[in-house]
Amino acid sequence: MPGTRRPAPGCRSTSVLLLALVAGPALAQNPRARDLGVPFGGTPGRWNAITDVPGVEVGQVTLISGEGPLVVGTGPVRTGVTVIHPRGKSKDPVFGGWFTLNGNGEMTGTTWVEESGFLEGPIAITNTHSVGVVRDAVIRWQAERGFLFQPWSLPVVAETYDGFLNDINGFHVKREHAVEALEKASSGPVEEGAVGGGTGMICYGFKGGIGTSSRRLEGGFTVAALVQANFGGRPELTIAGVPVGMELVSVPTPRDEEQALGSIIIVIATDAPLLPHQLKRLARRASLGLARTGATSGNGSGDIFIAFSTANPGAASADGTSAVTLLPNEGLNPIFRATVESVEEAIVNALVAGRTMTGVDGHRVEGLPHDELRRLLGKYNRLAN
Repeated sequence: MPGTRRPAPGCRSTSVLLLALVAGPALAQNPRARDLGVPFGGTPGRWNAITDVPGVEVGQVTLISGEGPLVVGTGPVRTGVTVIHPRGKSKDPVFGGWFTLNGNGEMTGTTWVEESGFLEGPIAITNTHSVGVVRDAVIRWQAERGFLFQPWSLPVVAETYDGFLNDINGFHVKREHAVEALEKASSGPVEEGAVGGGTGMICYGFKGGIGTSSRRLEGGFTVAALVQANFGGRPELTIAGVPVGMELVSVPTPRDEEQALGSIIIVIATDAPLLPHQLKRLARRASLGLARTGATSGNGSGDIFIAFSTANPGAASADGTSAVTLLPNEGLNPIFRATVESVEEAIVNALVAGRTMTGVDGHRVEGLPHDELRRLLGKYNRLAN
């Protein structure tokens, strides 16, 4: 099929699944948290995804191959890359701000975001040991297509660790995978779960990965989040106030030390006219959405968040002065609330989309059981439908 890659020599599987995210009706058919009756506040946008913010595009490439014992450099492979274009495939920077709740992780390019107040290109998310190759690929892609805002590029590339399921030291994410995600990024529904950078991730002891959600506000603005969820221990998991993790003790759990090696990357997008210091305030609020699901942000976790606004196009122009609009601080409360709600729902969507996966050395991570989730929501009188 288009986009399929053959396995590396010596791989024990004759099939490799390489999926690029595309917008299409099939993506909307998979059950999401709301479909299972999980109650959330706020009103989602059309796709209930980060792509509800006009201009935002998402592209993903998923790499799955091999099974059985780990052979470094061969597999099994359970990884990929996810890309977000804030203003489509454009060289026009957006205002941005970032925040780290716990810094045992990486998000490149944030020094310049902090200093300049601008995000000058796409955001990419992958596994911990593929940050370098993806960063280099983004720079080369920008240079070859004339998308460099400055003569150099300081791209934002973030990571979480997938070494329990993936041959992380085999460096299977290549330049061409990042380029494919950059090129195929589009608006529309966003695939969730074990896709893109989230392919090999674990969340609260269940299969995690990519999740997204959005909120439409009365003033017409949209706030949305995309997460790469790879954090938390099973007992912490809370959904809609229900202690789901404590209740599902019968579901097999990855060993404790692997659950501790987790992180979450959160990307927040809005079309509300916010300045960099206001966007940093939004990035901080991602912590509250994370906490609603039970997280305590442990020592081994890289909990790193970035927010951007697609308003004020052309604000980074080097010629003359730029007039910008902004929302006053008194008007931020609905946006803060929408940020918290969309982050919370994005995390739960990642869990709901997660399917049981077996990776290196037969390591197995169970998907969150949908029927059990509905039973527990009903038990605590929290079932929405």
